Amino acid sequence: MRKIFFILALLTFAIPVFASDAVVGTWKLNPAKTKYTTGAPPKDITLVIVQDGDNLVVTATGANADGSPIAVKYSVPVKGGAGKVGQGSGFDGVTSKRVNATTRDNSFTQNGKEIRTRHVVVSKDGKTLTSSVKGVDAAGNPMAGDDVYDKQ
Repeated sequence: MRKIFFILALLTFAIPVFASDAVVGTWKLNPAKTKYTTGAPPKDITLVIVQDGDNLVVTATGANADGSPIAVKYSVPVKGGAGKVGQGSGFDGVTSKRVNATTRDNSFTQNGKEIRTRHVVVSKDGKTLTSSVKGVDAAGNPMAGDDVYDKQ
């Protein structure tokens, strides 16, 4: 009986750990490791990604290279699919695809046209998130590069 109780208690505490997506957490941009081939990388960004039921809620705050504020909020299904834009930065639609346990592909649209993609990978140790972006920024200027974030 004691063994059964122990196993049930272990499963009760372990299931939430395994259910959580690798991107969940607070991430701070590492400007020294962030590199762009086209356009200017952001000056500062804090990403807060929380799992709310079957959705991931993403909130990004910070500053662009020119000092203008960044304030983005959207949600996407954990399993992938079309999400909802709460407040955006030049996009009105978002979809996400879960490639594997540590990788997601996101697509951002404006008026039904894809304007930007992000390939997001969390390192095996869970301490670094790299987001490769390609497309145009909110002003319509081309951008391509890798944003590197450290887990807080």
